[in-house]
Parts: sequence; structure tokens; C-alpha cells
Amino acid sequence: MKDIKITMIGMGYVGLVTGAAFAKHGFDTTCTTRTPEKAENLNKGITPFYEPGLDELVKEGVDSGLFHGSTDNKSCVKKGDITFICVGTPSLPDGGIDLSHVKKTACDIGEALADLDRYHVVVAKSTIIPSTTDSLILPLLEEKSKKKVGKDFGLCMNPEFLREGAALHDSLYPDRIVVGGYDQRSIDTVMNVYSGFDCPKFECDLRTAEMIKYAANCLLATKITFANELANICEFFGVDVYEMMKGVGLDFRINPAFLNAGVGFGGSCFPKDVNAITAVAKSKGYQPRIMNAILEVNETQPLRIIELAENKVQGVKNKRIALLGLSFKPDTDDVRFTRALPIAEALIEKGAEVVAYDPKAIDNFKELTDKPITYAASAKDALRDADICVIQSDWDEFKALKPQDFKELMKTPIIIDGRRTYDPMQMIQEGITYLGIGWKNP
Repeated sequence: MKDIKITMIGMGYVGLVTGAAFAKHGFDTTCTTRTPEKAENLNKGITPFYEPGLDELVKEGVDSGLFHGSTDNKSCVKKGDITFICVGTPSLPDGGIDLSHVKKTACDIGEALADLDRYHVVVAKSTIIPSTTDSLILPLLEEKSKKKVGKDFGLCMNPEFLREGAALHDSLYPDRIVVGGYDQRSIDTVMNVYSGFDCPKFECDLRTAEMIKYAANCLLATKITFANELANICEFFGVDVYEMMKGVGLDFRINPAFLNAGVGFGGSCFPKDVNAITAVAKSKGYQPRIMNAILEVNETQPLRIIELAENKVQGVKNKRIALLGLSFKPDTDDVRFTRALPIAEALIEKGAEVVAYDPKAIDNFKELTDKPITYAASAKDALRDADICVIQSDWDEFKALKPQDFKELMKTPIIIDGRRTYDPMQMIQEGITYLGIGWKNP
């Protein structure tokens, strides 16, 4: 076990996955939550959400005695050497972020620091707009602790870059680590924790670290949106956008990552972060035209599925539609901003019968809508007697379906593929009617 003790305040996606990774690297790590049941379950090796491999990693950490759950923020801060703030920053109606959890956490930490007689570093890991760490968290820490930053305690901002569905790999083997600090002592303390992580490491000031997270996510959202816009244009000329983007991606200045067209992006990061940076820019009197366009295209992109369906069958009223994939992407049960929601609701509004299936996200999706959706027990059950199959997220379970499955189970084997899950020509050659975003749709 390494000497540094770590406290992760927040047992959500970032706090739990990152905490489990720290425990794997030999640090005594505690994750806190305000929900006693979650803390008790964590101490039994039970996780509160689905992420591939997380159950095993958490159990390993708990069994080793290095990973713990607690509901007492203050006592955990007092016992530790570094505290990471990993609480949620949900969206507000105007697109900004709710900082109430960050404020409460900063107060808890400040009160705990008041009783400490040793140097302690506080690290913001939640996604927060530039100036939050130095203009909000820092004053609260000093006010509650009656101590001075740089003298009695350190302060850093360490953005996370976890991809849901691949978060374990990203936490154990990150491709980069960014640490912004109030001073060099703060940065050095946090970098010591990351000394065993083999990747590029970047040091900067607090506000630059905050902005790096937003800039990265906004740029990735821009690439996705660009691919989607081009996909819609490619269809007019019978050009396969996926084939075209292979050629574009060969340019070393561009890179092929995130150029796959589809029904739009969702999840806990891209929509929230683009909205947040747009809202804060507007609050400063600046109109971010590119960001506004990203949000507009992403809002309408899922409806392209509806257009394809209606054009093919002359309206979807009374049609049975199998909707495969409810999470915003495969290998997660996260349904935040999932594109399945606008697709399902638009189909129902037009009189279609929707039968939906997802390997992990059905329960979470049910909380998003009270529309009359039938939930199937498997992908094949959803396909049974369907007029159209819509693929919204490309789980491996869906990729494993064979052309024969669609022909035998569906009333009419029509696939509208929102994620290029299948080889279009293979499906067409097997007698399937295949339509897709950016495909040579007839």
C-alpha cells in the first residue's frame, strides 16, 4: 500500500471508476456518497451502475482492503491526504450547470480542513466552467477552514477524460493527464499520485485545466456533427459517408476518430458541456455560432430516422417498429440525452407501435418517458412481427444478429441503421431492405 490516502467525494461515474483505479494502483481510497445503501453495497463489492469490468475491479479493491465506501465526507477528508471533488454538475434549464453539489462539497471539505494540522490537497475533478475552482471552491475552502491556500492546503483542477463503456481502460491507462494548480506544490503532490501512470502529463493553471475539458469535448462533438451534416448531404449524391470519411481520415491533420455519422451524440458529457460553454459565452455577451450550430444539428439528427422510415413505407402509422438500443451508446446503461428518446417519441406521435430493447438500459429508459412503449426481453423478441427495425446503438448483441434473423422474425425485413451496425451490401444481398444515415438510400 502506498502512503498517500485518497478521498473521492462522489460515488457517481467519475468518482467510483477513478477511485477503483487508484485502489488498483495501490492507494488506500475511499468513495463517499449521501446514500447509505450505496456505501454499504460498495463495502460488499457491489456497484450502483453498469460499466464493463467495473464489478470485478471494485471487488478486487474491496477484497484487498484498499477500497471503501462511506457517507461521512468530513471524516474521510480528515483521514486522507488528497480529496477529489467528483460530484455531479447537472444542466440547468438555460444550459448552464448546477454547482450546488460542488458548493456543498467545498463547505464540507473546508470544515474538515479546519481540524487538520497537516498539508492537504483539494482537487476538483467534476466538470466545471473556467473560474469555478478559484472563484467558488477556493473562497469557500478558506472561509470554512480559516486557513490559507498555498500555505495550509493545496488546490488543483484535474479534469477527467473517461469514455463510458471503456472507462476502466481509460482510468487505468489514460492517454493523458492534465493537472492545473494554484501553485507548484499543489501540482507536484497530485502528480506524485499519477507517477505510476505512463502517459503524457500536462501542467497548467486552474482555469486552463477547466477549459481543456470543455474544449476537448466541444471539438469531439464538432467532429461528430460535421460527419452527420456531411452524411445528410452525401445521401443526395448516392455517396456512402463511411467510405468517404475513410479517405478524409487518412489526412494526418484530421484523424478518422469521431467521424462516424449517425443519429447524433448523447451521454453525460457532450450535450451538457456544449450547452454549458454556450450558456457561459452568452452570459459574457458573446454568441458562439459554431456551438449553437452543433446543438441545432444534434437536436434534429435523430429525426432523419423518421424521415427514412416514412419515405420507405409511406407513413409509420400503425406500423410495428423494433427499436434496438436505448442507452446513448453500447456497453453502458446511461440514458442521459440518448437519441433513442426523440426517436421513440416521434414514432409514437406519428401513430407507430414501438417495441424497444436494450441489454442494460431498459429500467433507466423507463424513467425518461411515460409513452406507451412495449419493452422486449431480447433483440429477437423485439424483431418478432415488426415492420421496421431501427438500430439506435450498436451493441455487440445486435451485431451478432444474422440476416436470416431479420427475415424469419420480421413481418417485412426493413432495417434503418442509425449507427452503421451492419455491412449494408451484405444485408442487401441477403434480401434485407437496408437504409441508413449517410448510405446510398434508394
